[in-house]
Amino acid sequence: MWYNISQKKRKGVSRTEGYIHSTESFGTVDGPGVRFVIFMQGCPMRCLYCHNPDTWEPGRGTPRSAESLLAEYDSCKEFYKRGGITVTGGEPLMQIDFVTELLYLAKRRGIHTCLDTSGATFVPENTQTVQKFVRLCSCTDLVMLDIKHIDEAEHIKLTGRTNRNILDFARFLRDRGVPVWIRHVLVPGITDRDEYLLRLGHFLSELKNLKALDVLPYHTMGKAKYERLGLEYPLGETPPSTKEAAERAGRIIMQGIEEALAEGSGT
Repeated sequence: MWYNISQKKRKGVSRTEGYIHSTESFGTVDGPGVRFVIFMQGCPMRCLYCHNPDTWEPGRGTPRSAESLLAEYDSCKEFYKRGGITVTGGEPLMQIDFVTELLYLAKRRGIHTCLDTSGATFVPENTQTVQKFVRLCSCTDLVMLDIKHIDEAEHIKLTGRTNRNILDFARFLRDRGVPVWIRHVLVPGITDRDEYLLRLGHFLSELKNLKALDVLPYHTMGKAKYERLGLEYPLGETPPSTKEAAERAGRIIMQGIEEALAEGSGT
């Protein structure tokens, strides 16, 4: 599923614009260092724990050019010397052409580029789509990949979509040598079973490009936003997870990685 970005002619030059939900000047949890964070509009998934339902619908937000976003970055660039730009969402790769242009221009300026994505728009059997992702990888320093659930049936219940193409995207990034940070949200009663955590670790053992693992405790801070939008909060009374539970889950995932690597080495 793709959303076509708009094209405008100004002084005979075609200017590409993307639909932007918002920007954040001093992001500290969106990649290494302090970062300028760009939230893209539009998302094909409907994760039950999503805390940004206002980013779902494509074609909304503010049309912005890559140059205007980089100018906003420049206004605070002295704070980003050990950081860079992170593009997130919504799902930023619903606007892959615009995101590629933005990251390409950022790389030309020597800016560290990071992409926070679910990988949901990757279609490995579509040659044209794969070529777009190849171009994207050439200007992306780091991908923060959200793996919502390792089990396909549970992933469909959680997000409304399969995870097969997402896991294929992780392998695609591995094969192209793009550094990856994996993010996984620990949701009580949904993703917190040891079986699933071990299976996730077994899968991650395949990723030689894995640089970090971040297990995030589920929180309910999005409830108020659902109420303002007149939406029913999908997880109802599901309690928030804890930092201690997330740390335990991280240890189990690492155990799964170690088990798979040991098995693969024959030890």
